[in-house]
Amino acid sequence: MKNLDEIKSEKYISVETYKKDGTSVKTPVWFTIKDNLVYVVTRDQTGKVKRLKNNLNVKIATCNIKGKIKGKWDSGTVEILDEQETKEAVKRRDKKYGFFSKMARFLTKNKGELFAFSIKID
Repeated sequence: MKNLDEIKSEKYISVETYKKDGTSVKTPVWFTIKDNLVYVVTRDQTGKVKRLKNNLNVKIATCNIKGKIKGKWDSGTVEILDEQETKEAVKRRDKKYGFFSKMARFLTKNKGELFAFSIKID
């Protein structure tokens, strides 16, 4: 991915995370971009968070809502954000996705606390 600005207007990226046995799992997610990093907000009880705690290496590609890949895969490294950085990532997500973001936050309350991470493309 030459320039993250090229994907900024996309709605979804697929994030490929890895189980302990190395098996990959692809998940379509909403994202925002700031300072040449990709930011993802999720909940701390989701599978992708469990996988990230074991392996911070990921791959990302643009996709549709169902996860059908539209772009090429790029490797990256995840950094888990602290509470303040998570709040800022949530604000950016709310700004990009509006009402749908607030709905998703309400509908996923049972999956734990808000959790955010950044991805630096290699």
